[in-house]
Amino acid sequence: MQQPNNHTRHIKNERLETIKPAYRGNKIVNGRFANGEELYNPNFRDVLRWQLSKNPQHDEKKQDNYTPPVQHGKAFVHDDKDMVVWLGHASFFIRLNGVTFLTDPVFYDLPLLKRKSGLPCAPEELRNVDFILLSHGHRDHLDKKSIQTVIGSNPQVKALAPLRAGDILRGINPHLPYQEAGWFQKYDLVPDAVEVYFLPASHWYRRGALDMNRVLWGSFLIKTPTLTLYFAGDSAFSTHYDDIEALFGPLDVCLMPVGAYKPAFLMSKSHMNPNEAVKAYNRLRGGMFIPMHYGTFDLSDEPASEPVRLLEQIASTGALQGLRIPAIGESVLLHEF
Repeated sequence: MQQPNNHTRHIKNERLETIKPAYRGNKIVNGRFANGEELYNPNFRDVLRWQLSKNPQHDEKKQDNYTPPVQHGKAFVHDDKDMVVWLGHASFFIRLNGVTFLTDPVFYDLPLLKRKSGLPCAPEELRNVDFILLSHGHRDHLDKKSIQTVIGSNPQVKALAPLRAGDILRGINPHLPYQEAGWFQKYDLVPDAVEVYFLPASHWYRRGALDMNRVLWGSFLIKTPTLTLYFAGDSAFSTHYDDIEALFGPLDVCLMPVGAYKPAFLMSKSHMNPNEAVKAYNRLRGGMFIPMHYGTFDLSDEPASEPVRLLEQIASTGALQGLRIPAIGESVLLHEF
């Protein structure tokens, strides 16, 4: 019997600087990215098991009508201060040293998934954006309509993306300038005022029926001479947080995912619960902890308010020193660093 052809290689953007010594690039097996060194394909029998089983928190979740508060207004768009503004889910408006970023912009309802929380202003009013940071290609992080809206209001915008995301971006707008990076690589499209690095995450990719793990996933670090800001993207807890701390720690601001973690048999290889997110933040020697990936879309079994309640409980024990839970649209100024 013919044996399967396990063709393995490592790839990176050869034009970019790789900051981890001796790092060969991201491992690919038969055209599919590994999750670090190991292949990870989500078991969709677990999805079926989830759909056919009863949520033990069903009644509690049904009665929980929590949505994040929204602070309306667009003054932050025209401000010149260093700041972070949460826009719901994993979308942030970030300004550092006069350079403005949008992370994983998703502003609308998605197929079979209604957005529960509002926005501080109309998406068209998000202007003066220099870069879109895209952590991975799942549709609740890379949304065609949202990106087209950003481009329409910001003709100067560029995208910083993972390896092999270019086909998706060209399908959204063939004229959008973009640069792809692998893990531990530094983008070179960015002005000297800031540095942007693409870093690991423990996750996976699928956007269509036949493209499992064909596009990379990851996290971002934005660095100025006085501040480091980490955007974790979607990730399970893993050893990559130790690698990031060894290269950059301690980190001043950590934007950490804390939702979509139940049931654990389905979610634990993709997302972190609040305790795991705090553990990762402490591994990073983080300063300010700003949670994300909760309250905007109903993706999992935990009640909507549970992530916030758990974070506040953890903070009350002293295990989470820098917790800041902003409203959507609230400007978190970073001048104190």
